[in-house]
Amino acid sequence: MKKFFKHLSLVLKHKAMVFKLCRTCGIAWRGFWHDTSKFSFVEFWESVKYFEGNRSPLDACRQANGYSKAWLHHKGKNKHHLEYWFDFENKTQAIIPYKYVVECICDKIAATKCYKGKTYKPEMVLDHWQRIGSKVPINEKINQYITTVFTDLINLGENSVLNKKYLQTKYKQIVDNK
Repeated sequence: MKKFFKHLSLVLKHKAMVFKLCRTCGIAWRGFWHDTSKFSFVEFWESVKYFEGNRSPLDACRQANGYSKAWLHHKGKNKHHLEYWFDFENKTQAIIPYKYVVECICDKIAATKCYKGKTYKPEMVLDHWQRIGSKVPINEKINQYITTVFTDLINLGENSVLNKKYLQTKYKQIVDNK
């Protein structure tokens, strides 16, 4: 029962943090609906079973079983995940629409803050992103956009980067080539 409440607390903390970040980025509605699938039976109970508190329970499940039913469900239901946009037949990733890429950015920052706690530093988000990039085929423009945002997060700070004007301008420059 202890794992149940600890996992629930972490999910709620993460959702609140993503909502706050999405709101500052001008996509509050995406933040409100963020990760509602985590309350589905398949995602919630697998996450409770493998909850450790210092990393994603889905990683622990994958380590134990070689796969995670919760992850397969989650990435198929949530458009802010890169894997949602990957076409395995053509081995390509689509250009992810602006609102989902920004939600992805907010998700990565919030997840890092939740798992790292007081030791959080913006560099950790970029480090995590670069590890993901070596494992998941990412559209080059989307990869460049997110990498730029996370690099600027380190150099300029959250207030300068996590706002609608900055994010839209960078998206247009990098992704839309305008």
